[in-house]
Amino acid sequence: MTPLVPFPSGTVLWVAAGGALGAAIRFGLGEVLRGSPYADRFPWATLVINVTGALVLGWFMRWTSGIEVTPQVRAFVAIGVCGGYTTFSTFALENLALLQGGQVAKALLHAVLSVVLSVGAAWLGWTLGKP
Repeated sequence: MTPLVPFPSGTVLWVAAGGALGAAIRFGLGEVLRGSPYADRFPWATLVINVTGALVLGWFMRWTSGIEVTPQVRAFVAIGVCGGYTTFSTFALENLALLQGGQVAKALLHAVLSVVLSVGAAWLGWTLGKP
């Protein structure tokens, strides 16, 4: 019988554990950032979380490209922690709320900043992670 999960045995548990850790970190940082005086004017928390997640993922993938890493460790960090930490769905919902509130310029700014800064952060992380 072929396993439903195309990973080495037990990897899905590592992904789940990493996802829980990443989500908990995202929640905590989001709460801190939402307490800032500018939080009600722009979705800074989501922007910061997604950009820093891209930075960490870029760094990790480059850093581990030069060393031997088990599939479980790679899945724990890349899919679990980084996947649980970053949040495309919140980004989409916040942009929708800005558009529905007639704040088209803020929605466009948020979308452009999110994409450009996240790709730039992934590149920076990739560069910094050179073994």
